[in-house]
Amino acid sequence: MDNTVIKIEHLTKKYKLYKSQKDRLLETMLPNQMRHSTKTVIDDMNLEVKKGEILGILGKNGAGKSTLLKMITGVLTPTSGLIEVNGVISSLLELGTAFNGDLTGYQNIFLHGQINGLTSKQIEEKVNDIINFADIGEFINQPVKTYSSGMFARLAFATSIHIEPEILLVDEVLSVGDLRFQEKSIEKMKQMVKSGCTVLFVTHSLMAVRQFCTRAIWLENGKIKMDGAIKEITEAYERYMKELEHPKLSVQLTNEEIVDKTIHLVKATTDKYHYSTGEDIIITLELKHLVKVDSFGVGLIIYNEKGEIITILNTAREEMDLLNNPKIVTLVIKNNRFGEGEYIVKVSICDSDILYSYDLVENACSFTVDVERNNRGTNKTDGLYICEHEWRY
Repeated sequence: MDNTVIKIEHLTKKYKLYKSQKDRLLETMLPNQMRHSTKTVIDDMNLEVKKGEILGILGKNGAGKSTLLKMITGVLTPTSGLIEVNGVISSLLELGTAFNGDLTGYQNIFLHGQINGLTSKQIEEKVNDIINFADIGEFINQPVKTYSSGMFARLAFATSIHIEPEILLVDEVLSVGDLRFQEKSIEKMKQMVKSGCTVLFVTHSLMAVRQFCTRAIWLENGKIKMDGAIKEITEAYERYMKELEHPKLSVQLTNEEIVDKTIHLVKATTDKYHYSTGEDIIITLELKHLVKVDSFGVGLIIYNEKGEIITILNTAREEMDLLNNPKIVTLVIKNNRFGEGEYIVKVSICDSDILYSYDLVENACSFTVDVERNNRGTNKTDGLYICEHEWRY
């Protein structure tokens, strides 16, 4: 038996973009003269969601997440393609859009329920649960226009989830309220799923996806870039976002930047950017010798994102003689035990007695380390130092 509740085939949503209202008006009056550009927000998407799934939807701002949910609810009309929905939808996209600011919270509960097709008797049966869940105290009898943004969102959330929908669409609403309310909301949605509800959950929180969802998709430029298991998707997306925030550093000096030094660093690179704890990290330094020396030293200082020194490694300190002016020096950090995060490498080229420096390069290269995760994609341990350990009980 097919238990698909949402089926999307070749879904596309395009918007016309005008430089000015004048261009919009002229195109309306002169339809043969196109005065707009086109932006594709959802691009030929195919997706199936099964009953009881909790689908986490990840992606940068502008990737098409909210547009997708709005088309599923019918708020937006697709440019082309097919959307089939089998079940009653409750949408938590724009909380409180059906609320009347002049009415009290209590009155708005009934208004919201009636808009969603509930009878007065059905709402009466749920009203105490909604009030208790929202937890806004005596403000329930005050006009909602007097509410803080958090109180307003909590009441709107509480009324929406107590409609008992078959399909629940959630768009970043769990950022409202305190931690206790967020935990309570997650638990409520888990109960709804156990009773057969399907949830589509848009969020920027990887932790929420890992702890709550059963499947994830990653949207990029209106397309599904990845679709699959939580651990696989969240780890790939997290690496991607880290690279955007902290681009890989690599020094490549031009001829104009090369000064008259005895020895200077031409390039510093790592064999890759992302490592897991326990992997070997290989850092390669390319050197240029303007004057030959009998012996010299190479040092690396590795910092974390906060600028704290994690380790200092130096051939001269370790009494290694770099003879014959090698052009390539490679450091292999065996079985790295770095904690999770990005690390920046500073390179120093010095004399063998470490009395003076031939060259000193800040931010010569960088790399990131990911620690081992459990089946949900959550770190098994954390911190600057990953220690070998065992639990006894």
